Amino acid sequence: MSDGYAERLRRLAAQRGCDTMLSGVRPESVREQVAALGAVAGDDLPDVYGEGGPVAELEARVAGLLGTEAAVLFPSGTMAQQVVMRYGAEATGRAGVGLHPLSHPMLREREAYALLAGVRAVRTTTAPRNPTADEVAALDEPIGTLLLELPLRDAGFVLPTWDDLVAVVAAARAGGARVHFDGARLWESTVHLGYSTAEIAALADSTYVSFYKSLGGHSGAALAGDADLVRYARAWRHRYGGTLFQQWPAALAGLAGLERELPRLGGYVGHAKVVAEALAALPGARVHPTPPHTHQFRFWLPYPAAVLDAANLALAERERAWFVGGWRDSEVPGLALAEVTVAGPALELDAGAVTDLAARFLRRLPTT
Repeated sequence: MSDGYAERLRRLAAQRGCDTMLSGVRPESVREQVAALGAVAGDDLPDVYGEGGPVAELEARVAGLLGTEAAVLFPSGTMAQQVVMRYGAEATGRAGVGLHPLSHPMLREREAYALLAGVRAVRTTTAPRNPTADEVAALDEPIGTLLLELPLRDAGFVLPTWDDLVAVVAAARAGGARVHFDGARLWESTVHLGYSTAEIAALADSTYVSFYKSLGGHSGAALAGDADLVRYARAWRHRYGGTLFQQWPAALAGLAGLERELPRLGGYVGHAKVVAEALAALPGARVHPTPPHTHQFRFWLPYPAAVLDAANLALAERERAWFVGGWRDSEVPGLALAEVTVAGPALELDAGAVTDLAARFLRRLPTT
């Protein structure tokens, strides 16, 4: 067992033992996760190579929620979006894809869009937000697909306004491009945008959604769009090795997330504003965006990341309380960044309780 994995298990064990938790959720055991699947499992037979069973049920459910003709289950969003970018290039004859430098395909997929999908990135803007209509209209080369990540995670989980989103989609279409939404966190974006998932997805030619990032599933993603896209996606999913013999565990976990977590996300987003305001009042703290656009936001404190992680782990192991973990050093020495996720456990904490928990955490930091 590597040192890194052993340390991860220690953190997970500490989280499971906490009575109080500000950021994230308590990890569930395998037994607990299997029990959750049983709550949504029916008597139908499992899927076979992605056909029938809970997979078909999940695909139909997603297509209904997004208002599309069809949807197809993928093992990962990375694979799904490589396929949709390839489709856009073949449908339009343009290999360029409009991508933000902070988007998931650019930052977290080891250039898979170029090496596997055969497309070329056209950077849409360098600003820490999604591009504007004017920026898309001014691109100096044609693109086959404009990919918009909603929200843009690595800019702070930020979203455009509805009017700006409508305008940038129109600008892309005016230039002959298809529009794809990276909606890994689309479920919780409805509050800020002020429209339903179906109304948001109706702006685009295709949308990808995740089942584990906010819904608590095991893994998996769905790509939704018209029947032609989904038929093409099934063929390329097979070529990528994504048509697994049986996918019912991931499908059941996705269905459980739609039943259990989806109705709660609006409440998480609302409470994130309370949490963010309390955290922003801490000495030397910074929160972005203010207020948060979703139930996740960025949080900075003026200490090295290792010191903050050690303090948080000590708080968890000795006081059974989890503040914020996963710190990393920023480009400013001595200033560390973490992503805060306000979910079910945080709803138990009002502003005063958040402040009290923060004080307990800060007391564990070294004094200078």
